[in-house]
Amino acid sequence: MLEKLLRFKAIVAAVAAVVTISSPGTGVAQSPSEADLLAALARADAEEALRLDRELRAQWDHSGSATMDLLLRRGQDAIERGDLVAAMEHLTALVDHAPGFASGWLKRSEAFARMEKFGPAVADLEQALALNPNDYDALYILGTVFEHFLDPEKAYEAYKRAKAIHPHHEEVTTALERLAPIVMGKEL
Repeated sequence: MLEKLLRFKAIVAAVAAVVTISSPGTGVAQSPSEADLLAALARADAEEALRLDRELRAQWDHSGSATMDLLLRRGQDAIERGDLVAAMEHLTALVDHAPGFASGWLKRSEAFARMEKFGPAVADLEQALALNPNDYDALYILGTVFEHFLDPEKAYEAYKRAKAIHPHHEEVTTALERLAPIVMGKEL
């Protein structure tokens, strides 16, 4: 009898915990939507922009699959170590298995660009931007590719699009300042 009573209490406690955790307004915070984060980013100061950037990147880099997230993380780590062959293996597996995951395409385009394989880099950037047109990092990388091909007007336009989304993106700001004297007076 005592054993049944203890088991019953454990079940009641477990059910109460589940109900408490899943009930609205119990302190379990919901993440702001991408639209809310982007709107806040557009009007944020520099310090707040860093926090919002981290939140957006965390949302964008979350595929919904632990395996795909692991492939992305391994690809990113390999890029940071300079092991572009390993990065390409992980990121190609990622885009093959999760073709609707924009961050996979973006990271693979970065690896291609670092390998100076600009055709595939642009193709992957196009796919990343088709899936997530608000990704200012993808627009920044697109600008760098245009600069590599000595097309400052297109690079400047890509950077302007990125800055409209993320006004405090340091690399974008630097690139715009660098290219402004070249493209000023030219119609974009």
